[in-house]
Amino acid sequence: MSRRENLNQFYEGVLRFTVGLSKKVLLANSCGQVFEAVRALPASQASVIASWVGIICYTFQIYFDFSGYSDMAIGMGKMFGFDFLENFNYPYISKSVTEFWRRWHMSLSYWFRDYVYIPLGGNRRGFRRQIINIMIVWLLTGFWHGASWNFVIWGVFYGIVLIIEKLFLLKKLEKMPEWLTHVYTMFIVIIAWVFFAFTDLSQAVKYLGTMFGFASSFVNKEAIFFLRNNLVLMCVAAIACSPIAKSDLNPFRRERFSVLIAPLVLIAFIVCTAFIVDASYNPFLYFRF
Repeated sequence: MSRRENLNQFYEGVLRFTVGLSKKVLLANSCGQVFEAVRALPASQASVIASWVGIICYTFQIYFDFSGYSDMAIGMGKMFGFDFLENFNYPYISKSVTEFWRRWHMSLSYWFRDYVYIPLGGNRRGFRRQIINIMIVWLLTGFWHGASWNFVIWGVFYGIVLIIEKLFLLKKLEKMPEWLTHVYTMFIVIIAWVFFAFTDLSQAVKYLGTMFGFASSFVNKEAIFFLRNNLVLMCVAAIACSPIAKSDLNPFRRERFSVLIAPLVLIAFIVCTAFIVDASYNPFLYFRF
C-alpha cells in the first residue's frame, strides 16, 4: 500500500473522520435510543406503528454505526497518508437486494466471493450448483456474525431472497417503477435487521409479530409520541443515507459556500465531543462481530 502525505490529504482525512464521528455520535446513537425505548415497551403498550418506528430507527442506527466506523478508519488513514477502500456505497438507495449487497459492507462481500463462492465453483458449474453455492455462502455469512439461530436465519433468509431474485425477480424488478423497487428492497432489509437487533430468537419473532399486527393495538399514544418526537430525526437520517451530499443539490459544493466547511467541521467535532463526554459508554454495534 503506497503512502503519500500532504496538507490536502490530511484535511480530507480530518473531514472524513469528523463525518464518521458525527454519524456514530449524533445519528446512530440517537436512532439507537429510540429503538431501545420502543423495544422496552411492555406488551400492553406495544403497537404496530411503534414497532415499525423502532425497527426503522434501528435500520438507520446500524448503517450509521458501521459506515461511521468505516469513515473514521478511512479518515485516519488519509491523515497518515494512506487510501483505504470504501466499504459502503449508499446501500439504502438500492433497487434490489442483490444491489444492496453490492453496496453494503463491500469488503465482507468481496471476501466471501473470493475465498468461498469462487473456490466452490462460483457460476462455472451449472445453475443448480450456483444456487447451492449461494446458499452455502449465506449460511456461512450468518455464522460469521455469530453462532446463534438469529444469525443463521438471517443468512438463510438473505440466501433465499437472493436466489429468488436470480431465478426471476430481478427481471420483474427492472420493469417496475423505481420507487416500488426501493420499497421492496427496504422492506426485505428492515425485516432482516430484526434478527440482528435481538440476541434471542423468541424476542425477534415476537417483535416481528408486533410489526405485522399481533399487538394490542395498531396505533396508540405511545406510538404517536415516538413518531411525533422522532420524525425530524428519521427525516434527517433518511437524507444522510442518500448521496445528496455528493450531488449538485448540496450548496457546500458551490465555491462561495466551501469556506464554511472548515468551521462546520470544527463545530461538529466539538458537538460530538460534548455528546461523548456527557453520554455513557456506547461502543460500535459491529464490535460484537
